[in-house]
Order: sequence, then C-alpha cells, then structure tokens
Amino acid sequence: MIRAVIFDMFETLITHYNSPQYFGVHMAKDAGIPEDRFQILWRPTEYNRTIGRVTFEDVVEMILRENHCYSEKVLKKIVEKRIATKEECFRHLHPDIIPMLSALKQRGILIGLISNCFSEEAKVIRNSVLFPYFDAVYLSYEQGIQKPDENIFRRCVDNLSVKTEECVYVGDGGSYELETARKLGMKALQAVWYLRDGTRQPAKRMHDFIQMESPLDVVSFLNEK
Repeated sequence: MIRAVIFDMFETLITHYNSPQYFGVHMAKDAGIPEDRFQILWRPTEYNRTIGRVTFEDVVEMILRENHCYSEKVLKKIVEKRIATKEECFRHLHPDIIPMLSALKQRGILIGLISNCFSEEAKVIRNSVLFPYFDAVYLSYEQGIQKPDENIFRRCVDNLSVKTEECVYVGDGGSYELETARKLGMKALQAVWYLRDGTRQPAKRMHDFIQMESPLDVVSFLNEK
C-alpha cells in the first residue's frame, strides 16, 4: 500500500527553463567580471553551497572582493536578481502540478520533498505556493547532506513515519536520485513533463524507470496500485 509520495523540486515540481535564468554567466556580466574569472571561483563552491557550509551571498561577496570590484550596491543587485528569478520559477508551473498535489492530499497521501538546493533557493521554497502541500521537507542546504546520500532519503521517510516500500519517489533523475530511491525500496518514477531537448537540464529520459509524461500520471499510477 502506498502511503507517501516524495518529490524532487527542480525540474520536477518547478523548472528553471520556462522563465528567465540567472546563472553564473549572468552574474559575471552584472559584476563586470569576465565569465571565466567568475566561474573559476564560482564552480568550486557548489558542494559547500549545497550542504550549507556557505551562503550564496558569502560566495558572491568573495568573488567580488577577489576581483577588486566589491560594493554593497553590486552585491545587492546580484542577490536580488538571483532570488527574483528563483521566485519566478513558481509562476510558471506545469498547469497540473497543483491539481496533482491537491489530489494526493484528498486521498490522504503524505507528501514529502527532498531537494538539493542553495541558501537562496531554500528561502524561496519555504515561501512558495507549493510549500503548504508538504508534510516533510528535507533540503540539502539545511540538512548538511545532499542527494544521492541515502541518509537524506531516510530522514524524510522517518519523518513521514512510513516504510520505504510504502513510498513513491518522483524526480527528473538528476543526482542519481531515482537509483537511490529504488535501492531503498521505493517505487521510483521519472518525471519527464519538463524535460526538453536543447536545454542545460541535467537529466535525460531514463528508460529503465517508469516515466510520467504529466503530473496527473502520478495520480493515475497510484489509482492502479
């Protein structure tokens, strides 16, 4: 019996690719720094940003100072634009995301969230229109560990007070999340409704997992169980 559905956030419940983006190349331009000089300092911080060792603001300030162009004005501009683009993602949801979450709630299904994220994303997630639907939220920035570490999955399952075999995990397939979920005994489904060719999305179709073409396919999958 399925008692809980646990979701990934990025490219599953929301996508970066239906709205304006603000990644390293854009931040470098606003900082007035050549992209290669920005990226050589930015990219190595990803792990520490993901597990909460440093904040987004800390890293941007470091990069600006290292390039002798720090000012509160420039830092504020970059931080505000980054947060605004993350918030914008929640205004471009697949039209069936909220109906899916509502249908799960109506059935009494518990809903969990496990997401690799940075400091600025954690704040946006907690303030988002989707946050009230979750019964358990496990964000890497807050947990100090990231997918595919099994412990972040176990923490979420334990919080929901269910067994792994009573869970369905739904994600786009990045960060070896589907493999880990399946290894732990969950039903692992690939969300492909946001996947598009020609983007920088980290995942592609993985045909050894059942694919969900639409969010409401998740509800249909449960109806068949």
